[in-house]
Amino acid sequence: MAKPLPITFAKSAIQDLEEIRDYYLEQQIPEVGDRILREIVSLIEKIPAHPDRGKVVPEFSQSPLRELIHPPFRIVYRRDRKRISIVRIWRSERLML
Repeated sequence: MAKPLPITFAKSAIQDLEEIRDYYLEQQIPEVGDRILREIVSLIEKIPAHPDRGKVVPEFSQSPLRELIHPPFRIVYRRDRKRISIVRIWRSERLML
Protein backbone atom coordinates (compact mmCIF):
# COMPACT_ATOMS: atom_id res chain seq x y z
CA MET A 1 0.00 0.00 0.00
CA ALA A 2 1.31 3.45 -0.92
CA LYS A 3 2.24 5.82 1.85
CA PRO A 4 -0.28 8.70 2.25
CA LEU A 5 0.87 12.01 0.82
CA PRO A 6 1.76 14.75 3.33
CA ILE A 7 -0.42 17.85 3.52
CA THR A 8 0.97 21.37 3.28
CA PHE A 9 -0.86 24.69 3.53
CA ALA A 10 -0.22 27.70 1.32
CA LYS A 11 -0.05 31.02 3.17
CA SER A 12 -3.29 31.96 1.42
CA ALA A 13 -5.08 28.93 2.92
CA ILE A 14 -3.82 29.72 6.41
CA GLN A 15 -5.01 33.31 5.98
CA ASP A 16 -8.40 32.02 4.78
CA LEU A 17 -8.77 29.90 7.94
CA GLU A 18 -7.87 32.89 10.11
CA GLU A 19 -10.41 35.06 8.28
CA ILE A 20 -13.12 32.44 8.78
CA ARG A 21 -12.37 32.35 12.51
CA ASP A 22 -12.27 36.16 12.71
CA TYR A 23 -15.57 36.53 10.86
CA TYR A 24 -17.42 34.34 13.35
CA LEU A 25 -15.71 36.12 16.26
CA GLU A 26 -16.94 39.45 14.87
CA GLN A 27 -20.44 37.99 14.54
CA GLN A 28 -20.18 37.02 18.23
CA ILE A 29 -20.70 33.34 17.48
CA PRO A 30 -17.19 31.91 17.96
CA GLU A 31 -18.58 28.44 18.66
CA VAL A 32 -19.93 28.29 15.08
CA GLY A 33 -16.53 29.31 13.71
CA ASP A 34 -14.79 26.71 15.87
CA ARG A 35 -17.17 23.99 14.65
CA ILE A 36 -16.74 24.94 11.00
CA LEU A 37 -12.95 25.02 11.32
CA ARG A 38 -12.96 21.56 12.96
CA GLU A 39 -15.13 20.21 10.14
CA ILE A 40 -12.88 21.74 7.45
CA VAL A 41 -9.72 20.35 9.09
CA SER A 42 -11.37 16.93 9.40
CA LEU A 43 -12.13 16.92 5.65
CA ILE A 44 -8.58 18.02 4.84
CA GLU A 45 -7.13 15.22 6.96
CA LYS A 46 -9.07 12.68 4.85
CA ILE A 47 -7.74 13.91 1.48
CA PRO A 48 -4.52 11.79 1.47
CA ALA A 49 -6.53 8.56 1.67
CA HIS A 50 -8.47 9.52 -1.50
CA PRO A 51 -6.63 12.44 -3.15
CA ASP A 52 -8.70 12.36 -6.34
CA ARG A 53 -12.08 12.41 -4.63
CA GLY A 54 -12.41 16.18 -5.00
CA LYS A 55 -13.77 17.45 -8.28
CA VAL A 56 -11.62 19.40 -10.71
CA VAL A 57 -11.95 23.15 -10.07
CA PRO A 58 -14.21 24.30 -12.94
CA GLU A 59 -12.57 27.73 -13.32
CA PHE A 60 -9.24 26.10 -14.23
CA SER A 61 -10.03 22.62 -15.63
CA GLN A 62 -6.65 21.26 -14.47
CA SER A 63 -6.70 17.72 -13.11
CA PRO A 64 -4.23 18.34 -10.25
CA LEU A 65 -6.28 21.30 -8.93
CA ARG A 66 -9.28 19.92 -7.06
CA GLU A 67 -11.87 21.02 -4.57
CA LEU A 68 -14.07 19.62 -1.86
CA ILE A 69 -17.26 21.45 -1.00
CA HIS A 70 -18.22 21.90 2.63
CA PRO A 71 -21.11 24.35 2.39
CA PRO A 72 -20.67 27.23 2.28
CA PHE A 73 -16.91 26.68 1.71
CA ARG A 74 -14.69 25.37 -1.08
CA ILE A 75 -11.50 23.61 0.02
CA VAL A 76 -9.17 23.95 -2.97
CA TYR A 77 -6.08 21.76 -3.12
CA ARG A 78 -3.36 20.76 -5.55
CA ARG A 79 -2.32 17.15 -5.77
CA ASP A 80 1.09 16.21 -7.08
CA ARG A 81 3.31 13.15 -6.72
CA LYS A 82 4.88 14.30 -3.44
CA ARG A 83 2.18 16.16 -1.52
CA ILE A 84 -1.29 17.60 -1.16
CA SER A 85 -1.15 21.40 -1.00
CA ILE A 86 -4.16 23.22 0.43
CA VAL A 87 -4.41 26.35 -1.72
CA ARG A 88 -7.55 28.23 -0.64
CA ILE A 89 -10.59 27.86 1.58
CA TRP A 90 -13.24 30.19 0.21
CA ARG A 91 -16.96 30.69 0.38
CA SER A 92 -18.64 28.68 -2.38
CA GLU A 93 -20.19 31.63 -4.16
CA ARG A 94 -16.78 33.28 -4.65
CA LEU A 95 -15.05 32.63 -7.97
CA MET A 96 -11.39 31.63 -8.08
CA LEU A 97 -9.78 34.18 -10.38
